[in-house]
Amino acid sequence: MAAKTWGGVAQKAIEEVFFQNDAVSLCLLINRRARTMRVIDFRAGPSNAKRLFVMSLAQREGADKVFTLVERDEVSTWVKLGFAKEGNVPGFYKRSDAFFLGAMVPPYAESMSSGRSDEEPPDSDVRLAQRPEALSPAMERMERTVAKGKRLAKEHGERALPSVKVTAVHESDTTKAVTLALRTGRALTGFEAFGRDAERNYFVLTARGGFELVVSTEAQGCFGNAFVELLSSPRTEAERLATTAGLRVLFEKLLEGGVAGCFALAPSDDVALAAAFTFSGFRRTGLLHGQLVVGGERKDAILWARKLSNPTDE
Repeated sequence: MAAKTWGGVAQKAIEEVFFQNDAVSLCLLINRRARTMRVIDFRAGPSNAKRLFVMSLAQREGADKVFTLVERDEVSTWVKLGFAKEGNVPGFYKRSDAFFLGAMVPPYAESMSSGRSDEEPPDSDVRLAQRPEALSPAMERMERTVAKGKRLAKEHGERALPSVKVTAVHESDTTKAVTLALRTGRALTGFEAFGRDAERNYFVLTARGGFELVVSTEAQGCFGNAFVELLSSPRTEAERLATTAGLRVLFEKLLEGGVAGCFALAPSDDVALAAAFTFSGFRRTGLLHGQLVVGGERKDAILWARKLSNPTDE
């Protein structure tokens, strides 16, 4: 087993652990701040040894949530290992989707089991509409948030959005804002690495009235997708509109840089972000249980996804 700690201010909380024997070959990305662990599997196929190792290491390292991101043909493998399908990212691999599968780690899993449905969450709006009776309390909370967000976005209509400037900055220029957001409990992220061998960029969104928001993107050029992270959530109507306007400008930059699609995570009870993402053309594609830690509280995350271009147009 070998471990590697990512360098840099924003990514210091990530450890990359490799494990390989006759039964399994894995890379594990451990996020210390959020207490999550992403599994990257180099050897396909279900294995009891694989699950035992993943869960035992997660417990040892203090992770509450384990998840993986795989192509469609590997979904059944991870379901057999006890993971639940939680959402999908359309076009993540350019011409095929990626699927999130996750599992809570004992003993934290037991603390979240109350009110949960054993049935895997649907991964499309159509299936949600067709099976309302299957919704767990967590799914119902998400549905209420999305509905309220859509109403806010519709009420805004085509009214002019504020002018927002998007400036590319160095990681070191964001340290003060990240530290403050973490200290005050407003941080949605610490901008930790999501994947391996990806390019991370930082931007500051500014508008009149003192609005300022740090945003980071992690992109993998070979896949043509980007993970978009907002440091904090809007607190006022003016901040929500500025966030929406800033996202639109940012998407233009990403498209110019060859990014075909992007995805983001937001707390399942955050109506302001639901409105901003909805108005910006995102659609909800899943619910990741216990994925985020905001202000010291573990929260479910809505998975938002948006295609910026059709890869067949390249």
